[in-house]
Amino acid sequence: MSYPLGMSTHTTGRLRADSARVRERMLTVARDRLRDGDRDLPLNAIAKAAGVGVGTAYRHFPTRQALIEALAAENLTRLAADARASADDTDPAAGFQRLVATGLRLLRADPALAEVLATGDDLTGDSVAPSAEFHDALGRVLKRARQAGTVRSDITADDLRNLMCGVQHAAAVSADDVVDRYLDVLFRGLRA
Repeated sequence: MSYPLGMSTHTTGRLRADSARVRERMLTVARDRLRDGDRDLPLNAIAKAAGVGVGTAYRHFPTRQALIEALAAENLTRLAADARASADDTDPAAGFQRLVATGLRLLRADPALAEVLATGDDLTGDSVAPSAEFHDALGRVLKRARQAGTVRSDITADDLRNLMCGVQHAAAVSADDVVDRYLDVLFRGLRA
């Protein structure tokens, strides 16, 4: 049986068990490399470390972007769920602050997620649906926070996404745990 190029994690239920295991092994190797600071993620090296052929690696992940999106898929789905919950919070200010804080912590823990969010709209496969859900919910959270007078009226959802990615990057290159301090600076700057 053949499988289409660029299979997403949402299709792994249709993969043969051995193919799903191979895919997961490659994702584990890629995740480890990313955590160790390898931002290039060469598929040839990932295939070798996972004990699979290069052709197999490219069948699962035809591009580096497809690999990054597969790595981020689970946390992007989680971030979208957090955004929906924050949009439904009875206190718009609390929902807004919770989403930004939990989103930043997810971004810090998952460099692939940070890269996917920084990519914006140029997504394929694994990230398209959860990214759209996240952006829709983020827009609702932001709108409610602006209406409540919590956030400046000129801040857009793209501004907020970019600011979260920027704070994540600044915190990642800092030697200290500065997330709470950076969050405080961000929230002060966003206040109406």
